[in-house]
Amino acid sequence: MSLLIDRRSLVRGGALGLGALVLPGGAAALAQLAAARGFTHSVASGEPQPESVLLWTRFVGAGDGGARVRAEVSETADFARVVAGGEAVTGPWRDWTVKLVATGLAPGRPYFYRFVADGQTSPVGRTKTLPAGRTRAARFAVFSCSNLPFGWFNAYGHAAARDDLDFALHLGDYLYEYARGSYPSAREAVADRVLEPAGEMIQLADYRTRYACYRADPDLQALHARLPMIASWDDHESANDSWEGGAENHTPGSEGEWSARKAAAMQAWREWMPVSDAPWGAYQIGDLATLLRTETRLLGRSQPPSLVPIFAAGGDLQAALTRFRDGAWQDPARTMLGFEQEAWIEAAIRRSVAAGTRWQIAGFGTIMGNTSTPAAVADWVPRDAPEIVQTRVKAGLVASSVGLPFNLDNWGGYPAARARFLKAAQSAGANLIVLAGDSHNGWAFDLVEGGKPAGVEFDTHSVSSPGFENYFRNIDPAQTARALVERNPELKWANTRDRGYMVIGLTPEAATSEWHFLETIRERTTRLAGTHRMRVRAGRRQLEAA
Repeated sequence: MSLLIDRRSLVRGGALGLGALVLPGGAAALAQLAAARGFTHSVASGEPQPESVLLWTRFVGAGDGGARVRAEVSETADFARVVAGGEAVTGPWRDWTVKLVATGLAPGRPYFYRFVADGQTSPVGRTKTLPAGRTRAARFAVFSCSNLPFGWFNAYGHAAARDDLDFALHLGDYLYEYARGSYPSAREAVADRVLEPAGEMIQLADYRTRYACYRADPDLQALHARLPMIASWDDHESANDSWEGGAENHTPGSEGEWSARKAAAMQAWREWMPVSDAPWGAYQIGDLATLLRTETRLLGRSQPPSLVPIFAAGGDLQAALTRFRDGAWQDPARTMLGFEQEAWIEAAIRRSVAAGTRWQIAGFGTIMGNTSTPAAVADWVPRDAPEIVQTRVKAGLVASSVGLPFNLDNWGGYPAARARFLKAAQSAGANLIVLAGDSHNGWAFDLVEGGKPAGVEFDTHSVSSPGFENYFRNIDPAQTARALVERNPELKWANTRDRGYMVIGLTPEAATSEWHFLETIRERTTRLAGTHRMRVRAGRRQLEAA
């Protein structure tokens, strides 16, 4: 999410601080958790559909032979009448997690659910099915980038306390892989937010333990128990800047084969998250919207391009970057989604429009809007900043001078794939809304292809991970945001200061994004510092103030 600033290099160089993880109560509480039996991590639900929902819990039995767990679903909190449910067997082979799908439910209504095993009863959760048919309104929360040691998950707590949301959408970086004291540094970490395991996530046991650590957070538990979640991974669920064949934060010589690490990350995700095994999927919100969950990291993403060889080669840098811009950068074979998923998403958008659905919404892990480095960034870097930071900011300025974006790990590194997606939306006549996270800051873009409007993009800021304000601490964040908007024609608004989450409100007439800014993440509180709103009216495909 930086101006060509490589996160792992910052970790190695000790620059400006990078991240770890935290458990309320500290390591002693985690030790107790590791020895716990019964229902250890409350409950969760996900994958809402008009007549079904996926239910999740974790039940640790007395021995290694496994346990049988029953789910019960009711229309009332007293469970006077159980209307759906099922049974599943769990054990150490799946880290004692339980997932099953409750079917035969009514569209667009709330339900209560719980689990029973060995005479014990789990906490009660609340979930909700998606509506069917004519739908006048829907509201859902959008989250990204929750780094436990950087601070409290106040965004989760704030959303969990609301009663006007239908579901939650998490766009990735649900957790982070780094070792304790890396990102954030020990100095930056919040007291008592202690990561487990202490080392980096590499093996299956590491990933499982990190999920257990995160899922012990009370605000995250409250969110899961309150709302069904539609979730997709980004890179940190495996390793920073991951793609199909590797990752920036993976060294095969010392950390094993990437295929093994990727498999471990995917297995732990599917065990610990209330998600289906399908890599991507569609969610129909009545006749109001089609929401498309995508996979943009581990299954089909091509290796992102890199400017490092160009800078290392020396010579006429401007000429070399121009050749790259006009050649390799435009490579149509490079894909963010993989060509199978590209075909699926194009067909899904066409079906949605043909069926008369008002909004077509695609959730991606990374930002699609064009972003280049403002010239003013040259004055933002502190004089005592590490040399690597100064070098990479200079590189970003040179790249920007020939029209290249500052982040080649997001859609900026895949311009041909971006063009294919936006042209497909234009051809279908879609009311396209793109949602993304990853950058840690809030953004709103008009998406343009071929000089014509293609849709809009709302990007959520992070739950706790730091944004631009952490790299340019001597600059007023409002100045940073203003320079970014002035430099980038598609960008209509930016917030480079606050943590929080986003709420999308849909009606047939308009789609509105509300960015909620938490007052702090250094202490546990749900006090808001402010809210910003923007909207797009149906058929306009351009943003306006709300």
